[in-house]
Amino acid sequence: MPRTLQLARIFGIRIGVSTSWFFVLFVMVFWLSSLFRQVLDSDTAAYAVAVGSALAFFASLIFHELGHALAARREGIEIAGIDLWFFGGIARMNREADTPGAELRVALAGPVATLVVALVTGGVGMAIAGPDRFLDVAVLKHRAGTDAGLLLLSYLSLINLGILVFNLVPAYPLDGGRIARALAWRVTGDRNRATRASGRIGLGFAYMLGALGVLAFLAGSPATGLWTLLLAMILGQAARGAVMQSAVSERLAGVTVADIMDREPVTVSRDTSLLQAEDEYFMRYRWPWFAVVDAGGRFLGILRRERVEQEIADGRPALAAGEAVELDGNWQIRTDATLQALLGSEALRRLGGVAAVDADGVLRGVVTVTDVRRALTPLMGGT
Repeated sequence: MPRTLQLARIFGIRIGVSTSWFFVLFVMVFWLSSLFRQVLDSDTAAYAVAVGSALAFFASLIFHELGHALAARREGIEIAGIDLWFFGGIARMNREADTPGAELRVALAGPVATLVVALVTGGVGMAIAGPDRFLDVAVLKHRAGTDAGLLLLSYLSLINLGILVFNLVPAYPLDGGRIARALAWRVTGDRNRATRASGRIGLGFAYMLGALGVLAFLAGSPATGLWTLLLAMILGQAARGAVMQSAVSERLAGVTVADIMDREPVTVSRDTSLLQAEDEYFMRYRWPWFAVVDAGGRFLGILRRERVEQEIADGRPALAAGEAVELDGNWQIRTDATLQALLGSEALRRLGGVAAVDADGVLRGVVTVTDVRRALTPLMGGT
């Protein structure tokens, strides 16, 4: 995803929009206002409802993605943010779920949120106008005698039902495809096999959408055809990537952190003073951080150059390294963890390396981005 502009933060989650979102918003308002003139007497009212409907539609997309994001948080998956773009929204997660159950819960949360929106708006609308009149307004039946509020409710209910049905198609990367992958993963016990199957279904669905886009062009609807072809291209690209990812994951399956880590890393004892650490470690090796260990070799955390320089500048050069460490569970990984798990490590992205520890928390090595690249080269067929 390209860089986005921040709209808001909800539950601490950044909500951003790409520049393409503004284009889609404009097109939606223009298109909806022309449709709503069929059932509203005033052009001003039609335009106002179109603006409200477009904004409410994107709000419902945010609600959908929040369902995914909050469910992912409950599974311990960090959320980088939610972005709205040309074809909808996406909740950006720092890693995939660890179990098929977690995958299923995260995948289901979005459709459930969309279903809630559809049911609430539909229920309120039917309570106000009755089922028959509400449905007439929803399909923009001429001379339905509607008002602006009822039209807004009917549109939101109908569009969310449409999103729900489309999203539940069992084709990756749609939510239905992720649900199917989770179920296949649970049955087979093989995430890669499940991913490959849902990805191939996704490719088939993308080809079908592409064919529908061509038919739309031939039928004299170039805008619909273009939009459908672009959507098919995006979905096909994601599905193809999932199939390739499963193949790569199979190659990585037998490689563990212990296989690629540096087994003799330079470490700092917790009793080392910060002045000594600066002179003997940071000035000598020019590394941005070192692992700090106790007398038994147990990993205590990392010591950053910035922290050392700040403490010395503040007049605390004799402070022990063990008192200046930063400890985060994401900055260490078990030696028996897979290379695939390592690739999702936050420390590998933020620090360029991660401490490898055994079941007792004893530091057994350090693995860096360079080590990972060296391991990946032969696995990926490189030289």
